[in-house]
Amino acid sequence: MSEPENPENPESKGAGTAGPQPEPIRFFGTTWVDHDNGYGLRRAGAAIGSLAAAVAACFVLRFAYEGLQLSNTGSFVNVLVVVMFAICSALAFRKTWDAFSTRPADPEADRSLQGLKAIGFIGSLLAYFFRTFTEAPGEALHRKEYETARAQYARRRGNPSTKSTKKKPKRK
Repeated sequence: MSEPENPENPESKGAGTAGPQPEPIRFFGTTWVDHDNGYGLRRAGAAIGSLAAAVAACFVLRFAYEGLQLSNTGSFVNVLVVVMFAICSALAFRKTWDAFSTRPADPEADRSLQGLKAIGFIGSLLAYFFRTFTEAPGEALHRKEYETARAQYARRRGNPSTKSTKKKPKRK
């Protein structure tokens, strides 16, 4: 049985991978670190995919709205459904957009908004679409956290080249 790789121990199998490792981003893996291995194509694919999903979702909502009209529920219910989806989509867009640049201050409150984000899924898809024009969604947040972790690791470990190998003479 082989010994598991320990990132804190440079003597382990992957000695070149000592220190903090970048956190993978959905659809991008760790290509966001060096923008390699098809990073640009992945961004284009993510943009096209999220826009296509948003358009398909709009068609599904249109069919649902037509179903409401056919059931003769009344204009109040029809308007209420449209307003509800519009508000939930706007809130989901904003929450998704903010999540790309900062971690939630209160994760429990963020979890309680999952239902709202599910209803306003078109807003989340559009936020993902627009964010892919500037970066992989969440790249800035992950990069900041990764750079901070690398700097802390370097400080804890110290620079071995600056350490003196000479022993100081003992005082009498």
